[in-house]
Amino acid sequence: MTELRNVEIDLARFRLRVFVMSLVVISCFLLLAVRLVYLQIWRHDDLRAQAESNRTSIVPIVPNRGLILDRNGVVLATNYSAYTLELTPSKSINVEQTLDDLAKVVDITPRDRRRFKKLMDESKSFESLPVRSRLTETEVARFAAQRFRFPGVEIKARLFRNYPYGELASHVVGYIGRINQAEKAKIEDNDDQANYRGTEYIGKLGVEQSYESTLHGTTGVEQIETSAGGRAVRKLASNPASPGNVVILSIDIKLQKLIEDMFGERRGALVAIDPKTGEVLAFVSKPTFDSNLFVEGIDQENWQSLNESPDKPLLNRASRGTYPPGSTYKPFMGLAALETGTRAATTIINDPGFYMFGGHRFGSPENERGGPMDMHRSIVESSNAYYYSLANEMGVDAMHDFMAPLGFGQLTGIDIQGEVRGVLPSEAWKRKYYKRPDQQKWYAGETISLGIGQGYNSFTMLQLAQATATLANNGVKHKPQLVVATQDVSTRVRVPVANEPPVDLGFKPENIAIIRKAMVGVTLAGTSAKVFAGAGYTSGGKTGTAQAVGLSQKEKYNAAKMEERQRDHSLYVAFAPAEDPKIALAVIVENAGFGSASAAPIARRAFDYWLLGQYPSEEDLAAVSKGLATVPTGTPRVAAELPWPPPPIAR
Repeated sequence: MTELRNVEIDLARFRLRVFVMSLVVISCFLLLAVRLVYLQIWRHDDLRAQAESNRTSIVPIVPNRGLILDRNGVVLATNYSAYTLELTPSKSINVEQTLDDLAKVVDITPRDRRRFKKLMDESKSFESLPVRSRLTETEVARFAAQRFRFPGVEIKARLFRNYPYGELASHVVGYIGRINQAEKAKIEDNDDQANYRGTEYIGKLGVEQSYESTLHGTTGVEQIETSAGGRAVRKLASNPASPGNVVILSIDIKLQKLIEDMFGERRGALVAIDPKTGEVLAFVSKPTFDSNLFVEGIDQENWQSLNESPDKPLLNRASRGTYPPGSTYKPFMGLAALETGTRAATTIINDPGFYMFGGHRFGSPENERGGPMDMHRSIVESSNAYYYSLANEMGVDAMHDFMAPLGFGQLTGIDIQGEVRGVLPSEAWKRKYYKRPDQQKWYAGETISLGIGQGYNSFTMLQLAQATATLANNGVKHKPQLVVATQDVSTRVRVPVANEPPVDLGFKPENIAIIRKAMVGVTLAGTSAKVFAGAGYTSGGKTGTAQAVGLSQKEKYNAAKMEERQRDHSLYVAFAPAEDPKIALAVIVENAGFGSASAAPIARRAFDYWLLGQYPSEEDLAAVSKGLATVPTGTPRVAAELPWPPPPIAR
């Protein structure tokens, strides 16, 4: 029997299905329409920017770093372009294997590997890190032919910093190095991140650090159209980088080299200043280091050699090394006595060769003549007893209050970072410095040795040079200045760097004259007379000998029986010419004995160069560098006619 179908029901079902499918289709089209409107209208600008970004690439243009010149235009820091082989660790499956394979194509030394691993530890994995720098054209071509084998490895042309004279003036010039995480955070905090796009290096020390913003320049950008494969097709727009400005130092690099050579292998520091302006003419710290070692990241071997050396070549002794000033402090003590009314210049103090206080004998050198001393003779002959008694009369706080404005124990504000204060003692200082109550008390006996520049006194050569320059400039103090001008690379317009206004400390001219006359007496008839015999000018100075280690009351100083690093330091402060000073300096030669033996001969040759244009003879220079010279020997050379750099001294 045949079953009859209900056509009406089937038709209703069919119509329902068509309706449902129509609703589905219409819904889909509505969704597409809504999505289309959303993308084309609401997200139009965003998507257009993304499309443009896919089509184009923004490439930073790293600016050329500014040059550093000395006062006469000698280039102390410059740039050169070279190819670098770089690897991005995140793009390499096995970094060690990649390095092994690369070594078969390009020469990679163990030093290169150590430096790369150090950089990899300090950096993020997606950063491109140098494996080898300064590739030859042959090495570049050899790698280019096999580049497909090394994902994440590429050749880049980069600018490298170069210090033509290596170790010369390295503490002044400083160096650049790769930006570390702390420096990145600082850049971000200063909203300077855009200016360091594409830049991997920053100033780390000296002028390179202090004048980073001037030397760095302004980063530019290029807009490049790229293919789907990421290859550059054409340049769409460009905003060129602005190179860093030239920085011009007050340093005379030939004088700087002369002084560094005169130190030889010895340790010490010298700061020379123009007392009328505060310009630093020489800023020496010995030993030095080669700034070029740090440019590409110093390797572990060289770092250990510098960091663990007992001579501490990385220590800037001129602004961070602190020393007792010894007898170089006596002229300032004499000025303090006159200005505070503690003593008149004519007051006579008997010097029996020692000073007794509280049952303690404060001694004097065995070669000190002693006898009745007025202020002039006490400076010329360097009487200890005169200044022991003066310190006792003045007291520690009165000495502190007078010496602080001269710059002792204070930051000078010189335009490189890192200087230290040293110690200018006072009762308040001792209470703050020590924790135990019995240590915080100031004892009267502690005051006595301060008068001859010993005890707690501890200053930098920069502070001592500034104080000497202030004395030479009739009590008018200038802030020491290393950079005198900047110069725009494009316009060559030179802009002076303004120094702070000088400060007149208000000393009486007659008191200044008394002290300066006594310091002239030191070079004519006193402790440095032999060194300055026959000089073509008159200078004022003061020798000093400072203890490196303390001796008990019964011990006698005997250099021959002491280790070299325990011997006294040799110091000298001076200015010249005496009637109108154009240069003032402070110098220390560590563990070299009496000031007239090692420090004063260096000062004499520095004055001869600056005032007379004379450069020591080869034999004289060799003798000074070994501490074996007093008055210059041989025929001095004309400094202006000497080739640059001057030939090395004979050892």
